[in-house]
Amino acid sequence: IISSHPCSTSGTERRKTGTERRKTAPNQTKHSIHPLHTHTEKEYRKAMAPSYDKTIATAASLAASLMLVRSLANELLPSEVRDALSSALASLRSRMTWQHTIVIEETEGWSSNRVYNAVKAYLATRINANINMQRLRVSSGEDAEKMVVSMEAGEEMADVYEGAEFKWCLVTREVSGDPNNGGGGAREIRSYEVSFNKRHKEKALKEYLPFIVATAKAIKDQERSLSIYMNERYDEWSPIGLQHPSTFDTLAMDHKQKQSIVDDLNRFIKRKDYYRRIGKAWKRGYLLYGPPGTGKSSLIAAIANHLRFDIYDLELTGVDSNSDLRRLLVGMTNRSILVVEDIDCTIELKQREEEDEEQSKSSSTEKKKAEDKVTLSGLLNFVDGLWSTSGEERIIIFTTNYKERLDPALLRPGRMDMHIHMGYCTTEAFRILANNYHSIDYHATYPEIEKLIEEVMVTPAEVAEVLMRNDNTDVALHDLVKLLKLKKKDASEIKTESKKTEKKDATDDIKIEGTQVDGKKDGGEIKTGSVQVEEKKDDKEVVVKNVLTENGSS
Repeated sequence: IISSHPCSTSGTERRKTGTERRKTAPNQTKHSIHPLHTHTEKEYRKAMAPSYDKTIATAASLAASLMLVRSLANELLPSEVRDALSSALASLRSRMTWQHTIVIEETEGWSSNRVYNAVKAYLATRINANINMQRLRVSSGEDAEKMVVSMEAGEEMADVYEGAEFKWCLVTREVSGDPNNGGGGAREIRSYEVSFNKRHKEKALKEYLPFIVATAKAIKDQERSLSIYMNERYDEWSPIGLQHPSTFDTLAMDHKQKQSIVDDLNRFIKRKDYYRRIGKAWKRGYLLYGPPGTGKSSLIAAIANHLRFDIYDLELTGVDSNSDLRRLLVGMTNRSILVVEDIDCTIELKQREEEDEEQSKSSSTEKKKAEDKVTLSGLLNFVDGLWSTSGEERIIIFTTNYKERLDPALLRPGRMDMHIHMGYCTTEAFRILANNYHSIDYHATYPEIEKLIEEVMVTPAEVAEVLMRNDNTDVALHDLVKLLKLKKKDASEIKTESKKTEKKDATDDIKIEGTQVDGKKDGGEIKTGSVQVEEKKDDKEVVVKNVLTENGSS
């Protein structure tokens, strides 16, 4: 515009001063300059003000007209028509917008919303990826050393799931209480709102939110504190915190056996749908057997820490009747382990045939007392009967030092699915213990110790006790060598004594004392003399001489 205007000058003239330009064009007046050059910014705004004010006035008039129409519609139109119009407008608005929002409130009525808690736990794991938020909330639970970072009200964060973006926001609002129902002042209601493109609505409801719930459940199971319950006073459980540090990494057991147990546990917790499909209770039974001190209790604690299951330690001698036993077992929670230690000696569990036989012979009073006692049938009804379906995701563990003493009814598959032999210490178990207690992978005494371990029977508990005596690694391992040599010497002496006893039994004199039998046969007296036995000890030849009786028979 400037270049085409008659007032435009060449490049040389534009470099001249204003005085020089006035001299070269004396007849040119200021009124001939283009208006854009003469209007200042203030004059321009003043010129544009009428159009801006006109727009605002039009918008206000339109809003007032709409409010008038709405009030007239509320008064003149029936409620059915108003609802139809409102629904049509909402549908039109939803079609015109590209964004959808899902609101997840903290409470539903008087109960907490589990989805809200799941979202809170899940988003806490995503904070690190959205650390640019200006305000964060930090808290701690039972473990004061562990801090939980979460969103603060009003903050937003984005999360991506399978290529779809979801924006989260924590919203708070105050709701006044109902004075008629005893509600006093206002209370705060929190809710999470997630917004996303409307084309991801089905993915959000059917995939994203279930994924959040499952992830939060796994986080909670992994971080929750464990408890061990013991039965007291008939049919009640008393819990205390379980702080046992045993894990499969620290467990003194051969790698193959350990890995087979871990694989079986991992397969079990993932087969909920499988157990439901085949029509069986979702449970698994393990029998731990072996000499004392071989790590049965440590294995139970390692299983609990691996699965994050609570332990219910059932003392059968403290249960008076089958009905009390049922109440105890039904009172267990899901994702728990039922443990009955030393089941062969905690209570006398008779076979069902013997129970039926004794009850048939006893009187009615004795039958009543027998029914009140804990029996093998009462225990089996929970392990593999109708009562076994009273809970889900349960592990049942029996321990014994003598497997052969148990009733075969307890050992069959479906009750005890996996039999785990806890044997004496092996070289691999020794290396794990040495690493646990002294953080070493090798020592000069290892060859001698491993050779002795293969020759003698020593439990992992005995090895661990020696390794714990001294913090000095050299002293502790040499003490272990002394223990193993002493055990080898004792075993050799026992073996020698056993051989001497067997040899003595084999070389003992065989003496048969004769007996005299007096009898009468056909009126005649029969006299039988003694049988003489002679033995030559040199060649162990035995010579038997018969002594004739008085009637000449031998």
